[in-house]
Amino acid sequence: MLKAIHWGGPERQVTSASRSTSPGQSTFTIQDLKHSYSVGEELHATIFAKDFTGQPKRYGGDFFQAKVYSDKLKASVFGEVLDHQNGTYSARFILPWPGQAMVAVRLIHSSEAVQVLKRHRSTDSNRVYFYGFFVGKDSLGARLEDKVVCNIKWAGVVLSPMAQKNCCCEYQDARTGLTWQCHHPRALPCDALMYHSIGNYVDRMTPLERVLMDRKHVNNWLKGDSRLITIISSNATVGARNPCSPGVPTPIPAGFYLNNVWTSFVCATRHFAVNGATQCLKDKQIYIIGDSTSRQWFFYLIQAVPTLKLQNFNAVYQVGPHMAVDVLNNISLHWRAHGLPLRCPKAPIASFQYNSNTIDEIAGGPHTVIVFNMWSHFANFPLSYFAYRVALVRSAVVALLRRAPRTKVIIKTANTGHKDIYTSDWLSLQLDRILREAFRDMGVYILDVWQMTACHYNADDIHPAQEIIKEEIDILLSFMCPE
Repeated sequence: MLKAIHWGGPERQVTSASRSTSPGQSTFTIQDLKHSYSVGEELHATIFAKDFTGQPKRYGGDFFQAKVYSDKLKASVFGEVLDHQNGTYSARFILPWPGQAMVAVRLIHSSEAVQVLKRHRSTDSNRVYFYGFFVGKDSLGARLEDKVVCNIKWAGVVLSPMAQKNCCCEYQDARTGLTWQCHHPRALPCDALMYHSIGNYVDRMTPLERVLMDRKHVNNWLKGDSRLITIISSNATVGARNPCSPGVPTPIPAGFYLNNVWTSFVCATRHFAVNGATQCLKDKQIYIIGDSTSRQWFFYLIQAVPTLKLQNFNAVYQVGPHMAVDVLNNISLHWRAHGLPLRCPKAPIASFQYNSNTIDEIAGGPHTVIVFNMWSHFANFPLSYFAYRVALVRSAVVALLRRAPRTKVIIKTANTGHKDIYTSDWLSLQLDRILREAFRDMGVYILDVWQMTACHYNADDIHPAQEIIKEEIDILLSFMCPE
């Protein structure tokens, strides 16, 4: 895991933003551009990082993303970027469609901004905090409610700066050992905790850090080689031909868009109309456990299969649990949040369940599909905490597949979205790499949506557009029903 998340950078702290990587000064060049290419050939480009004074960078660690695209064809493919740790980077692309295309490169974060993100992840985890609501009655029977600050209990996460004795109420989960803690309410006992919500976001960046994380420095396209790439048809096989099966690694690129439709390089995915989607889900129990991006899948499936009827549990929308059923086709579709920590409106504390516990309570079997994701709500916490949570889920999945080996387990990866100090794409990418590494060779499906969102023409959004969700759902259904 340490190898998976290793990221180079400056040897010493930069004291001036002018010495950070500039998206306006940095550039890229296509290597040995040919008159034309055949479909399936590779294209290579070199990225040259420069600071705001125009001087070449001598170290790596910048977070670049690259793609080949065609606006006219609504086509794009993700490029693999290799950091040479000397201020230059190589970008490699597959050319998968006939027509014309261009290369685009953007600087998500400079290496200096990455150092800011690293520092705040290690020392400032409570920059996102939560509220706990305690409810009870006073001696006269009048209703009392007290709102206090809460957060995870973990090394490096400070809830009470004063650290006074008996400052806090602690709530340890018996199965996972995880502990949630809240400041002690003023006039109520610890067992009066009834509700949870997001608290607030605290900006503790220095003036220099704020500059390194501002719009001038973050998520900007580079000016570079604008020459057109001409691609001609060939006999090369475009897209994977093998049926979807568990344990298949995710290549770079994992697929490409053409006419806004995704073709996978992972396995032979299909595109599902209403009848096809209904038949795929028939006689299945699908459990989706995660965050708001997996909740998008839940509600999209209800739209895609009109016979699925949402049941009204009067649950908080952002927390769940939610369920939809199709009695005629024997389909049950479930969604619930992955448990605390969760940034959400006020919701009953009893609604929250750690995702590993949820998996432990599912019997599994050939008609059961479990889909889960976890990343965004963990981005500001120490990596050790996320790794522990992933280990708990991994143990739950191992036990599930031991008792019911024909259960399908599908992991939805992180997608691109935020670029701020609280939930940056760089932080998300680090968590995503941990999750993938933990489940490598586990016999589960990995549904890569990182590349699908990073190379699409739509602007990054933590909640991807419907046209992207449609393509993600087609892959999901292809995993469930490969033939």
